[in-house]
Amino acid sequence: MTKEDKNLIIDNLTQKVNSSNHVYITDISGLNASDTSALRRACFKDDIELIVTKNTLLKKAFERSEKELEGIFESLVGSTSVMFTQTGNAPAKLIKAFRKTNDKPLLKAAYVEEGIYIGDDAVSELVSIKSRDELIADVIGLLQSPAKAVISGLQSGQNTLHGLLETLTNK
Repeated sequence: MTKEDKNLIIDNLTQKVNSSNHVYITDISGLNASDTSALRRACFKDDIELIVTKNTLLKKAFERSEKELEGIFESLVGSTSVMFTQTGNAPAKLIKAFRKTNDKPLLKAAYVEEGIYIGDDAVSELVSIKSRDELIADVIGLLQSPAKAVISGLQSGQNTLHGLLETLTNK
């Protein structure tokens, strides 16, 4: 591979790192072709981009990126695949679901919500992180709850008041 080819790959990876909010470093070595294909389909379905790359090229892309990813450098050993996504917990959920039938992918490291998570033990922690859309839904639900209580109280009072007026007119 020529130096120009390597620089092109590094520039492409750097652009992907900068445009993605979250980056997961995983190990999918040892998966057979059908399992790898199933993983890629699951990633595509969940809007996750999966790329297998060389550690040295990925490290250079991380160094050139706008994000502070130095804490992930120690995880760049062995076979490495990268998951790029806009939803922080989607790859963790995918990894957890996929490992019900397979031993891999293993999480090496992740950059989620401007935090760095190292090791496969972090999968359960990453699954519980709420995405931006989930947080917005929670806030909207909390804001709607008091309004719903007031409307419900007014509507139940309306039936009582209506019943009382009807009884008085009948007498």
